[in-house]
Amino acid sequence: MKRENPIEEARRYVENAKKTLYENGELDPEINVYQDEKYVRAAGNYLWLGVLMALDAVFHVRKDRRTRADIKDYRDAVGKRDRKLLALVNSGYDTLHLSMTYDGNQSKGVSDDGFRLANSIIDRCAAMVN
Repeated sequence: MKRENPIEEARRYVENAKKTLYENGELDPEINVYQDEKYVRAAGNYLWLGVLMALDAVFHVRKDRRTRADIKDYRDAVGKRDRKLLALVNSGYDTLHLSMTYDGNQSKGVSDDGFRLANSIIDRCAAMVN
């Protein structure tokens, strides 16, 4: 189900990430680490896709759904307009895409920071769209 508002859709991806990680990911409170990296990876992927959706709503890096944009394309487009957003995107790429999705970093601190970054990027993009 595709929604008309890409920012709203990006926020829905964040909610899906929360549901995936918080309902399915078993947290060991003693060491503050999720037991199964599968749910961390899934949540990181949802968060990163939501960020890309919000960025595309503002910067139109991907011309259509069949093309694949590189992170360099996003960095170039964002850097020309908003340096603070660029810093968030760089941190988001490292945390969401690399640490959570690829590495499956199970630290709750990394995941919490990922949610914070995703929301900050989406909020900043929402302000640019409106």
